Amino acid sequence: MSAEDPQVDQSRRDLIEEFRRKRIGRHSPDLRLLLNRMRMSEGKRPYILICTKPHREWCLGRKSGARGSEIEVMPEVIFHSPEEAEWEIFKRRWQELTGETLT
Repeated sequence: MSAEDPQVDQSRRDLIEEFRRKRIGRHSPDLRLLLNRMRMSEGKRPYILICTKPHREWCLGRKSGARGSEIEVMPEVIFHSPEEAEWEIFKRRWQELTGETLT
């Protein structure tokens, strides 16, 4: 996706803050639409969370798209809660869609 994606309104900083505050659970209708758009844009390479130590540690992975194929494991960053990992995925998706890096 390009930075000119018409379905992602970069001015909606309120949606970024809403997700930052509540990464898991019920979201507003506008945030749900944004999250769905972000997930659809991943095409055949969606991000997934991989639990490396039950209830204590996670890393990211990406599916390759083909059923039964290997998952690309991204062990360079370790998370200690699913919420931390979800924020990282949000930031990566945002950058892929808009070209903007969130901190």
